[in-house]
Amino acid sequence: MLQVKFRREMSPAAPFSRTPPAPLIVQPVAAFSDNYIWLIHSPREPRKVAVVDPGEARPVLQEIERTGLTLAAILLTHHHPDHIGGVPELKRGSDIPVIGPDDERITVNTRIARDAEGVELPELGLAFETLAIPGHTLSHIAFWGHGSLFCGDTLFSGGCGRIFEGTAKQMTASLERLRCLPTETRVYCGHEYTAANLRFAMAVDPDNTACARYQAEVHDKRARGVPTLPTTLALEIQVNPFLRCEQPAIRAAAERHAGRALTDNAEVFGVLRAWKDQFR
Repeated sequence: MLQVKFRREMSPAAPFSRTPPAPLIVQPVAAFSDNYIWLIHSPREPRKVAVVDPGEARPVLQEIERTGLTLAAILLTHHHPDHIGGVPELKRGSDIPVIGPDDERITVNTRIARDAEGVELPELGLAFETLAIPGHTLSHIAFWGHGSLFCGDTLFSGGCGRIFEGTAKQMTASLERLRCLPTETRVYCGHEYTAANLRFAMAVDPDNTACARYQAEVHDKRARGVPTLPTTLALEIQVNPFLRCEQPAIRAAAERHAGRALTDNAEVFGVLRAWKDQFR
C-alpha cells in the first residue's frame, strides 16, 4: 500500500510557502458533460499517477489502460457524486489510499485530510497542503502544492461554485484564502464552465479589457475542443469578478443590480452569486 504521511506544520492563517514549485505534469480526463478529472503524474515514478475527483471510473480506466499508467492514490475535494462516484470501481481489489475531507457522506475515504494539514505521498514525490474552503459544501477542501491548486467546485475560471450548503460570508472567505496563494499558481477546477462564466463576468465588468481578451482566447479554444484549464491565479485576479468584490467597478455593478448600497465584500459577493444563478 502506498505510504501516506500527514503533518501539521502550518496554522490556517499561516503564510503560504513561496519556494519555487517543482514541475508537475497534470492531465485532464473529461467526464460526464463538463467535468474534469485530473491525473497527477508522479515526479518520482513516471508510470504512477494520483487522481483528483474521479466522479466516473470508466474514462480514468480507459486512460490508464491506454497509457500503461498505474493509479496509486485518489484525492477528493468534496462529497458530490460527480466527484466521488467512480472511486469504488477504481479501488476494487486494491488498497489504493483515498484522501478526502472529513464528511460522513464520503464513505470511500481511507484517510481524512483536515485544514492546514500537509498530505505527503512520498513514494510518488508529491506533497500538498490541505485548505478548508467551505461554501459550495461545508466540508469542501482544496489541495495545494508544486505550484498547483486542485480546488474542486469552489473556484472556477471566471467564476465560482454555487452555494449549496454554506453562506456568502463563508464562500467569500474561502475565495479570499485562495487569492492569497502565489499568483503563479496553476488552478485546476472541476468543470469546464469558463465560457459561460466569462459571459457573466463581461456583463458585470464590460470595460475589463483583460477579460475581453481572455474571452476571445477561450472561444478559440472551445471551438477547437481544447480545455480552457488550467488557469492561473494571476489571470483570475484580473478577470474573475468573484475574486474582485472589493473593487469599485464590481461593487458598483452589484449595487446597481441590487438597487441598494452594499456594506461589505460578502454582501457584494452574495448579490453577484444570486445574479449569476439567474444569468442566461
